[in-house]
Amino acid sequence: MGYILWVLIRCLGLIIIFNNGEASHKAYMHLQSTPAINVKQVHRTGYHFQPTKHWINDPNGPMYYNGIYHLFYQYNPKGAVWGNIVWAHSVSKDLINWKKLDPAIYPSKPFDQFGCWSGSATILPGNKPVILYTGIIDKNNTQVQNYAIPADLSDPYLTKWIKPDNNPLIVADISVNKTAFRDPTTAWWSGDDGHWRISIGGRRRERGMSFLYRSRDFVHWIKAKHPLHSKGGTGNWECPDFFPVSVSGKNGLDTSFVGSGIKYVLKVSLDVTRYEYYTLGTYSNEKDRYVPDEGMIDGWNGLRYDYGNFYASKSFFDPSKNRRILWGWANESDSTNDDVKKGWAGIQLIPRTILLDPNGKQLLQWPIEEVETLRGKKVELSNRKLVKGEKVEIKGITAAQADVDVVFSFDSLDKAEPFDSNWDRYDAQKLCSQKGSTVEGGLGPFGILTLASENLEEYTPVFFRVFKAKDEHLVLMCSDATRYFPVNYYIRYTTFIDDFSGRIFYNRSTLKEGNGAYRPSFAGFVDVDLTEKKLSLRSLIDNSVVESFGAGGKTCITSRVYPTLAIYGNAHLYAFNNGTQTIKIDSLNAWSMNKPLKMNQ
Repeated sequence: MGYILWVLIRCLGLIIIFNNGEASHKAYMHLQSTPAINVKQVHRTGYHFQPTKHWINDPNGPMYYNGIYHLFYQYNPKGAVWGNIVWAHSVSKDLINWKKLDPAIYPSKPFDQFGCWSGSATILPGNKPVILYTGIIDKNNTQVQNYAIPADLSDPYLTKWIKPDNNPLIVADISVNKTAFRDPTTAWWSGDDGHWRISIGGRRRERGMSFLYRSRDFVHWIKAKHPLHSKGGTGNWECPDFFPVSVSGKNGLDTSFVGSGIKYVLKVSLDVTRYEYYTLGTYSNEKDRYVPDEGMIDGWNGLRYDYGNFYASKSFFDPSKNRRILWGWANESDSTNDDVKKGWAGIQLIPRTILLDPNGKQLLQWPIEEVETLRGKKVELSNRKLVKGEKVEIKGITAAQADVDVVFSFDSLDKAEPFDSNWDRYDAQKLCSQKGSTVEGGLGPFGILTLASENLEEYTPVFFRVFKAKDEHLVLMCSDATRYFPVNYYIRYTTFIDDFSGRIFYNRSTLKEGNGAYRPSFAGFVDVDLTEKKLSLRSLIDNSVVESFGAGGKTCITSRVYPTLAIYGNAHLYAFNNGTQTIKIDSLNAWSMNKPLKMNQ
């Protein structure tokens, strides 16, 4: 993965640099080995995966092996910024409670002495796991592909891993940019020709590449003449993921599954935009080419797993429950200096199951069922109407740490606002920044106000707004992280009057290069049938993160926020409507969420 975040603000025509991640590998040399002395607990999550301190990023090599879930992840054991990266290792029996082990892989040999970057795990015949990962071999950032194997297969936790001396397995040839050549996928097997295959992310000039390699023995790899897939103008591809999904079934599929009634998913993480996008398509071992389905947008405007703070995801097949599970990383959205002060940075989001939407045009994601074991006290609300400007508080739960599932309905679509033909249908984020939660509409905005202070000085609204285009209705979903005003940022502010409280507050308008926070109005459109005039929303709220799932997981948005007032017992939760069309809460179920018994202790 890479280090400097390049966020393209299309509406302003600007490029803003956001210094977290790995994209261009800029390192804070003076900070990367500054250990946390006092870890600040404010804003730490209660039930999300994170180590006790310091920096984490990409989830690596998740797998289920002999009754144990394994998660490896990029980790700095010496500080709260990127650097000194190792493959940290944790294990679990339920994906909720996690035991920390010693790092599985760390720089120690010529083929990875300058870094051990992301990769994947594959279970070979004979029930033998193997890790493929990217090693950095010199100061020029030259990247090669290595493997590691368990030292003792009888160890239930696979605590120790060996990096054999016949590494590296794959070295970039002259046609490959060796500084953009990383993150090997889980391998898939073809019985037709007796070859394993993997894909590796990269670029050729500004063309994103998913290079393809084949091997009979998992040791000697040959590069295919053509990539698995590529696309011009998309920039460097990181963390590719490639797997089949069932067209009609409710189960996940192993990466090597071959049969009828399947589609394939190719996901890539875009180094330039710091978003991920995926396509659905077809693949055959004979041609060794992946072809997106007709009508799929193959590029920056394509489908995303998540339209918010979500990157470097990695999926795996869980044979114990016949499901495919997706891990994703959410970086901090405050400044680097704040990360150092609090002593930690980064979380892994709640694992999600992945299925193909019945419409065949997109994926559905949903939090794993195990997270429901953390539910505590429950409150319910039903058949509650919300007229324009009305809000209702959801009392009786811990609003800072909650699971909320609500179904909204409305009697008519007639008040849906016209969709201006000059608006960009692929820039939901820009539209949400203009049509926020306090901007009166027709059908919407309506939704919930999460992590809200008592007098609504700060809150994170998650909401819908329905538009009427020429031949269809368009549903906009937003998760707006701009409704906070921390005072210690080197950024410009503009004033706004909050319609909920009538008070004057300050909103961020620009970021200071190298230090800035990044909390926009994240947004995506929801491809949903409104025949029944209903929209559902589920949000997992956890102190500094809000994960939201619209319309049963058709559109997902994650926001990182840092309340100064709405913390712990001072956080509140509301449902609201700011549209002229009356909205009804058909059903609302909300639970306090308990902490796992063990989180990386």
